[in-house]
Amino acid sequence: MTKKRIAFIGTGVMGASIIKHLIKNGHEVSVFTRTKEKAEPLVALGASWASSPAAAFKNRDIAFTMVGYPSDVEEVYFGQNGLFQTAEQGNIVVDMTTSEPSLAKRIYEHALSMGVEALDAPVSGGDIGAQNGTLSIMIGGDQATYDKVLPIMKHFGGNIVYQGEAGAGQHAKMCNQIVIASGMIGVCESLAYGLKAGLDLPTVLQSIASGAAGSWSLSNLAPRMIQGDFAPGFYVKHFVKDMKIALDESKKMGISLPGLSLAYDMYEKLIEEGYGDNGTQVLLKYYK
Repeated sequence: MTKKRIAFIGTGVMGASIIKHLIKNGHEVSVFTRTKEKAEPLVALGASWASSPAAAFKNRDIAFTMVGYPSDVEEVYFGQNGLFQTAEQGNIVVDMTTSEPSLAKRIYEHALSMGVEALDAPVSGGDIGAQNGTLSIMIGGDQATYDKVLPIMKHFGGNIVYQGEAGAGQHAKMCNQIVIASGMIGVCESLAYGLKAGLDLPTVLQSIASGAAGSWSLSNLAPRMIQGDFAPGFYVKHFVKDMKIALDESKKMGISLPGLSLAYDMYEKLIEEGYGDNGTQVLLKYYK
């Protein structure tokens, strides 16, 4: 595969691991994050530092973005120092932030007017998936653009699926987050019940994690809960953002999602108690 000149905006929990995969596979990577210190380990591995998204994308082929909130995405693309300031005809932009489907469509349409191709490509798999290069990636945009970017995404993705037109990737990610939201309640209630019943929780997991109750959260996050490890693989504050997007979209579509609404209220309470920077597995504390 031809090595690409890549700009990567956002070096958080997952972004940093993705960048490492890109560097390892020989791509030339420039990075930007608001806190330069966070990028220093990546610079030490061979990435170059840029002072803005626009500077990072100058004379590059592809830009990947993975930031926090839709407002951040808006700034990164449309801002005074955003990607569209230095984007050139033939470039590709790929937003991996979990964001609003309507914003994904707006980025796509603006990119199209410049002769630039755009994908919305939110991911699932958390810090572990990013480290292992096994992320699930949901793609919206043009099939031809997906085909061009797929070889690069294979460096850090294990399940990469084209979902449809611009915005479809974000809608698919909402489906993912809805499952996780209700599923996390089930995982926590199972552990709370087992603890109260006097069971050895790791032994319980041996039985239920490989049966009909099995899930990624049960296998990967329940052991962290048992150990009291609430470090973020995915931040509560970002999960609440995702659930709010899903609730807003469901309202537009005229459907009611009571399970998602319950999870949203529970996580909102945890944020009020100061747990916003913890991982989603900190929901267990709701039961303590």
